[in-house]
Amino acid sequence: MEPVKYYEVDHVAVLTLNEPDSMNALSATVLESMNGHLGKAFKDPSVRAIVLTGSGKAFCAGGDVRLMQNPANRTAPVIHKRMETHHGWARALLDSTKPVIAAVNGAAVGAGLGLALLADLIFASREAYFMAAFSKIGALPDLRTLQSLPWAIGSLRAKEMVMLNRRYSGEEAVAIGLANRCCEPDKLMDETLAAAKQIAAGPAPMMAMSKKLMKRAFESSTDAFFELEALGQTVTFGSDAFAEGVDAFLNKRKPDFASR
Repeated sequence: MEPVKYYEVDHVAVLTLNEPDSMNALSATVLESMNGHLGKAFKDPSVRAIVLTGSGKAFCAGGDVRLMQNPANRTAPVIHKRMETHHGWARALLDSTKPVIAAVNGAAVGAGLGLALLADLIFASREAYFMAAFSKIGALPDLRTLQSLPWAIGSLRAKEMVMLNRRYSGEEAVAIGLANRCCEPDKLMDETLAAAKQIAAGPAPMMAMSKKLMKRAFESSTDAFFELEALGQTVTFGSDAFAEGVDAFLNKRKPDFASR
């Protein structure tokens, strides 16, 4: 069984974590497979959006806790090396110019919560739930969770999730800003793919620059952000996609961004 399934449709790459017996925990085989598929999607110019989801009843149950039973896997050098690896693909998701949607079909727990928060949009099934769970084993939240979670839902709610292990359903996640949309289970992928295809059919330079600038929204001063905005606008105004958009607007037709 392939640890992560991959397919492309209408310029969208879909990656499905596929070890349902472990609730799609981030095992070595899942991580290796995901790294390979993400690298392929990032490099392929025909891919303009990415969807992450899980098979079975879980999106992702977090890290593979079974590895932690061995004291040799808990030494400082081993942990540091593992974090370097995790941070590599996590940063690649954040830095990618291609928008990412997480289709959370079930449990998003621990690092699975962090994985979902690495996406640009989160669509949740009514059967999904979000939970930090790190306090159950005494581990520090990783995959940037302690930064992205307060940004998404505010400091007080984030502390409640982390310290009191508060669990949120898909509907509750939408209500507090942890997810964009809550879908019926059998409609989750349809709605996610429709959104991903809409993004993929849009102006790629604008999508890429919007993602880059919004990532800096909480990190930059006003002056620094204005400078980034000016540089980004220079890129988009000089793009073929912008020229197509202006021409389509003036000629009252639908723009064709797919090849630009």
